[in-house]
This record gives sequence, structure tokens and C-alpha cells, in this order.
Amino acid sequence: MKKKQKKYTTFDNVVIFPGTVEKLIAQAHEFVENYQYDLANKNFEEALKYTEGDELTLSVYAYSLYEVKSFEKAKDVCERLLSIGPTMYLEVMELYLTICMQLKQFKQVERIITSLLEEGAIPEEQIEKFERLKDINANIAGNVVKQEEPVRNNNDVDPEMFNLQQFMSLPPSKQLNAVHELTMLNIRPIVHHLKAIIENEETHPFIKSIVLILLVEQQVDTNLTIRKFDKVMNVNPAKLELPTKMPQFTQVSKLVVEKLEKEPSTLEMVEYLIAKHSIVTYPFEWLSYDSEDVAISYIDFVKTMFGSVHEMDYELVEFLQNLEKLTELQEV
Repeated sequence: MKKKQKKYTTFDNVVIFPGTVEKLIAQAHEFVENYQYDLANKNFEEALKYTEGDELTLSVYAYSLYEVKSFEKAKDVCERLLSIGPTMYLEVMELYLTICMQLKQFKQVERIITSLLEEGAIPEEQIEKFERLKDINANIAGNVVKQEEPVRNNNDVDPEMFNLQQFMSLPPSKQLNAVHELTMLNIRPIVHHLKAIIENEETHPFIKSIVLILLVEQQVDTNLTIRKFDKVMNVNPAKLELPTKMPQFTQVSKLVVEKLEKEPSTLEMVEYLIAKHSIVTYPFEWLSYDSEDVAISYIDFVKTMFGSVHEMDYELVEFLQNLEKLTELQEV
């Protein structure tokens, strides 16, 4: 009599019936398609105990982990995937770099992108996208460094540094550093200097905004005339809201949250850009553009950064690109 063949395998004394792993992976893909990332990740994790996982499985798992902000695990899965040389190498690398940025591993991102560019590993049509990613990384890294700088206890301000002629002789980057040093200091002794900087037509729009924010934060009661983007406004910092409390900022933020409810990673980048750009246009917000159009254009702008091409309001997206340049202290 023929012996019946065993229809199951064991793994660390756990019985695995035929089709179990495939079923777990199939269900995980369904969960991802329905934005149920936590459930998908449980299935992927269970399935990958018993199989090495193919390129598609590991790619979707890494993306799903990223969506729930499980960045360390997502990075590990990407490294596992990159080690097998995936056919979609650049797409996986892009996700990997984005994860490293979330983990504040900015030097690693800089090193990898520089290496890829120098080695000619990036096709010509994708070079701009990776250079933009490199710029975003440098920008975020710079902001993190500024936020982590120790607070100065010295309450003395050097008035000469903010004399209009002296201040305007500095390049914009040094102007910005000088203004940042005032953050924890009493600026009232040099309000007349700061007023002159804001009202000067030659001052960079972003510098004007940073100085104005200082005056608003310290509730300085003075009248200012601000000129930007061919617009003029008379304001009193003591009565002015900060950029993130302005009416249109609130509207645009609410709209993008609603539109990107199921795309948390895109939402995070859009919110970051909105917060940055609200500073450079302050106190004019997004000029005469409609809030709904602004929200949609930010989403298009971010998706364009990562290679998505579709119909959009090119005039408004170009305006957002110019705001991005201004936050980097460029001229437009």
C-alpha cells in the first residue's frame, strides 16, 4: 500500500499548509488597495516568516510600512529589496531615500544621491527629480539644525548689525542667520532698524517675512508698510496673526487634509511646503488665488516632484515653484 504524502511543511515546529503563505500575501495586497495598511503589514510580516518574498511583495510591504510611519522597518525592507537588485531599482531607491529623510539621516541621503549622480546611474529624464529630492533633503536638514541650535541667554543686541546699510551689505543667507539670532532676544531696542529692513524695497521677501514674524511674536505695537509681489499692505504686528493662523492658511490646510486623507506620505510633504510658503508670502497669503485651486496645485506640485505627470494649473504650479525658490533665498 502506497504511503500518503505529507501535504504540509513545518517551520520552527509551526505547521504550514499549502497555499497559506500565498493567501496571506494576497490578502495583504487587498488590504493595501483599501488603505488598510496596519492589517496589510500584519499579513506581510506573518507571510515573510516563511518565505524570502519576491520583488513585488517586498516593494508593497515597504510602501505599506511607510504609510503607517513605521520607518525603521520600511528601511530594513527596502535594504533587503535593494540587495536583490529589483527591476524597479530607482523607484525603490526613491522610497528608500524618502524614508531616510523621515529618519533624519540627511547625510546618508546626500551621500547616496551624490554617488548615483556621479556614477551616471540615473537616466537623464530622472536626474531633475533626484536633484530636487537632494534639494528638499538639504532644506529640511537645514531647518532641523536651526531648530536644534542652543538658545542664547545673552539679551544684548548689536544695533549696528541691523542698521539698514550694514544689514543690506550682507548676503541673504547671512541676513537670515542674523535675524534668527534675535529669536530669543528682546528686539524692542532695535525696532526702528527692523522696521526700516521690512519697508525697504530691496529686502528679500523671505527676510521681510522672518523679521515681521519676530515683531508679531513679541507683539510690537508699530505701524508698517509692506510691499511684496506687487502688493502693498499696512499692518500693525501687535494685531497681526502668525502665518499658520491666517484665514487662507487654515482653509488650504483643511482642504489638503480632506483630499489626502488616504495618502499620508503625500499629505506630510504638502503640509511641509504650505507651512514654508506661507512664510514667504506673509502677510498676503496666496495673493488672489482661490484656496481650492491652491490646495489642488500643492498636491499636483508634490506629485510632480516624484515623477507623476498629469493635467494641472501650470500658472499656479509655477507660482508655487517660485515660492519654493524664494524660501531658498533665491531671486525670481
